[in-house]
Amino acid sequence: MRATRRAIALCAAGLLPACGCTTDAARPLARGQEPAPRTAFAGPVLPYPPPPQRLVTGRNPLAADPPPATAGGDQPLPINLATALQLAGARPLDVQIAGRQVAAAAAVFDRARVLWLPNISVGADYFAHTGPQQNFAGDILKSNRSTFMAGFGPNVVFNFSDAVYAPLAARQDVRARQALEQTAINDVSFQVADAYFAVQQARGELAGALLAEKMADDLARRATALASGLAPPAEENRAKVELARRRQVVFTARERWRVAGAELGRLLRLDPTLLLEPAEPAFLPVTVIDPTAPVDALIPIALGTRPELGAHQAVVQATLARLKQEKLRPLVPSLAVRSVSTNPSGSLGYGTFGGGRNDRLDDFSGRFDIDVQLLWEFQSLGLGNRARVAERRAENEAATLDLFRTQDLIAAEVVQAYAQVRAAAERLNEAEPALREAVELANRNLEGIGQTRRIGDAIVLVVRPQEAVAAVQALGQANADFFAAVADYNRAQFRLYRALGHPAQCLAGAVGTGTASPVATEPTP
Repeated sequence: MRATRRAIALCAAGLLPACGCTTDAARPLARGQEPAPRTAFAGPVLPYPPPPQRLVTGRNPLAADPPPATAGGDQPLPINLATALQLAGARPLDVQIAGRQVAAAAAVFDRARVLWLPNISVGADYFAHTGPQQNFAGDILKSNRSTFMAGFGPNVVFNFSDAVYAPLAARQDVRARQALEQTAINDVSFQVADAYFAVQQARGELAGALLAEKMADDLARRATALASGLAPPAEENRAKVELARRRQVVFTARERWRVAGAELGRLLRLDPTLLLEPAEPAFLPVTVIDPTAPVDALIPIALGTRPELGAHQAVVQATLARLKQEKLRPLVPSLAVRSVSTNPSGSLGYGTFGGGRNDRLDDFSGRFDIDVQLLWEFQSLGLGNRARVAERRAENEAATLDLFRTQDLIAAEVVQAYAQVRAAAERLNEAEPALREAVELANRNLEGIGQTRRIGDAIVLVVRPQEAVAAVQALGQANADFFAAVADYNRAQFRLYRALGHPAQCLAGAVGTGTASPVATEPTP
């Protein structure tokens, strides 16, 4: 499996042929690569535990109304998951920073493509001399003279290896930056989804906490109203203590909603004073990835779509171009074109030139002076060139190893996210019926408070207050477990979607522009 993934990465980086590199064991192997198996991905499809169909069809196991969003003066801002994900691709600062880095890399690429064009100097030159001067024969002469020239001149030192390979390397740098921009979008999208489901989890916990508080309040009133002798006074205290605890849970859940909403607003750059209120039900499981796909089939998809891998592949190609550039540098000459009509060399070469004795400027006419050279340069007697080649080779090998490390990390992320999806689905399958049972148990216990039956000569309560208190406590715990499982399932789905690189072919359902609808989670026959 590792050899196959390595072959995929090598093929995508241009280091292996592009045809059939994932399954053909007869392909040439890279240095140190193990032979690929005859079948790339084999093994049985593991049974996937989809969420309960009751949730997918919109049946709330809590049987409670959504919590109010305007408690304590909060200003609600309705939002749905589709809108949040759309804003994640435009508003976050991380995405905008990545976009500016792409623009900077594109500018470097544009500059590399015009290396063969000369620089043009335009201007005027004035020269004055007073005093002794030596002529070509060695005689010392005294003269006073001045000259003036206005014009322009081309100047360039053009290295053929730079002109050929610098644009190739710069183009790969642009590709790497574009891939990193997509990486930033993917990462921010997951962060937004994670924060969104944190808000949903807090809303669900608040709904359950409000229901438990209502039941605890009813229980406290019923315990207070019990006839003397049916229950000890401590039972009334027990019920009131439980009511106080339920109120604490409500305060905590509402605080978590505000905190999670502020984090979501920060990511989307919305008004932090508004309380974000999702439009979807808090109990709704969102299935993004086809639940019937085995993990072995998801890994090659991730290796083909993850933008991080594309960025590393572009870096490998860029370092390879720079390696070829340094190998070619001492073998081909540089073309030097300099304008030499004025000092220093490399300024003006064509224009109007005139001068005379002392400060007299006359006798103007056209002048053109150009110097063209072909130069072979051996840096430090060739030892410098050799060292630069070794440096570029080491950079290329390091980039290739970094590519392999990245593909291993990607494969591990897919497996980890897939395991989290399965575990969260199994937890959800257990938590949903447990929550329904806990609601029913609490209702029955509240109904039983105050009902009595005769045992011999004694009259006893059908349901003791402490049993009702335990039922309310069980409801609170079951509610927390259920909404934690829903949120973890949704997070794991989007974590797996991000681990795959957001591939469209893996979507089990699309998120629309309106209120998100549940998607099918049962395997397709």
